Amino acid sequence: MALQLSVAARNARLDSIETVVSTTPKLQIRTLAPPANCAAADAGVLLAEIDLPSDWMNAASSGSKTKNGTWSTTAVGTGTAAHFRLKDATGTTTHIQGTVTISAGGGDMTLDNTSIATGQTVTVNTFTITDGNA
Repeated sequence: MALQLSVAARNARLDSIETVVSTTPKLQIRTLAPPANCAAADAGVLLAEIDLPSDWMNAASSGSKTKNGTWSTTAVGTGTAAHFRLKDATGTTTHIQGTVTISAGGGDMTLDNTSIATGQTVTVNTFTITDGNA
């Protein structure tokens, strides 16, 4: 039998993510595939960097945690968004990374538009973290 956690334990584990990452993290939207792991160097061109709000995720519920508030900024680069990196407040340590697509595209995070040009507004539509052992 596989290890199982209660919903309360899964929610607590999810809620600890905000504490570890930071109350004011930076979200980077980049071109190309994500690096091999969070410790690897950044890959691709930086298209946008969003300073997330201090309470950037909703409280976990039923083993999932969703973005809180509006995540939007002005693009600093041009290209096709393909991955994101969520970093601490200093922008030096990556804690979460994943793929980016448009809505219904199957990515870990969805944007209003993945074809980005310098100066345009970039908005994150959805971002959800679901804990294992569901």
